[in-house]
Amino acid sequence: MKVIPPPPGSAALTLDGVGYATGGRTLLRGVGLDVRPGETAGLVGPNGSGKTTLLRCVYGTLRPTAGTIRLDDTDLLALGARARAQRVAGVPQESPAEFELTVREIVAMGRSPHKRFWEPSDSGDTALVDEALARLGVAELADRLFPSLSGGERQRALVARALVQRPELLILDEPTNHLDIRYQLEILGLIRTLGCTSLLALHDLNLAAYHCDRIHVLKDGGIVASGTPAEVLTSELLADVYGVDADVSVHPVTGAPAITYLPPGLRSVS
Repeated sequence: MKVIPPPPGSAALTLDGVGYATGGRTLLRGVGLDVRPGETAGLVGPNGSGKTTLLRCVYGTLRPTAGTIRLDDTDLLALGARARAQRVAGVPQESPAEFELTVREIVAMGRSPHKRFWEPSDSGDTALVDEALARLGVAELADRLFPSLSGGERQRALVARALVQRPELLILDEPTNHLDIRYQLEILGLIRTLGCTSLLALHDLNLAAYHCDRIHVLKDGGIVASGTPAEVLTSELLADVYGVDADVSVHPVTGAPAITYLPPGLRSVS
């Protein structure tokens, strides 16, 4: 019987001067950020700020036109697809629904970077898949066809696939998309327990404030602020980056910043 491998641990992610241009448009410009080993880092910003483009550059579906991306001392841009997938797992914002595979088969695909071509699954792989299905609350869906799932169910299955991949770095683009409140909280809570470094794009700033160790703010393709949630999520920044008026207080239970958005025409009293 194959022994289930231990979690591979975490690694530091470093972006330096990352840019991406296509079709005469510059979508990212000089992006630099650090994510420390084991840290859960949030990437926030308005629509069109470059969050998805940046995440795609990190997990390899796009190649930056400038800058470097390193995982510890490894140049990620120099790795082949299989070697990269052994260390980095990505969960995209929109899940393709055309896979005529079961949920179990989709989740098991997370083991493919660690196996030789056509190497069959073994008992260790099966145990990892069973564990991920249970942790993401989709065990009862294991034999369902992926296209038959709701958007939220598909999202949970894709996070389970990434978990099975045993990455050092986990990249998630809007992992709470399509999820109800319970699973938003459960998935973000789970991410913090995985032991790997995580970089995730979020629209909900209150979720980011509570679940992220540090936050990086994108505007017009560049980083305009980085730091702890309390350092970054201020009324002034929200007005500048999002064009909204908001009060930012400290939540009496969690101690995290709590953001209350004000209707247009009302001025913040903070």
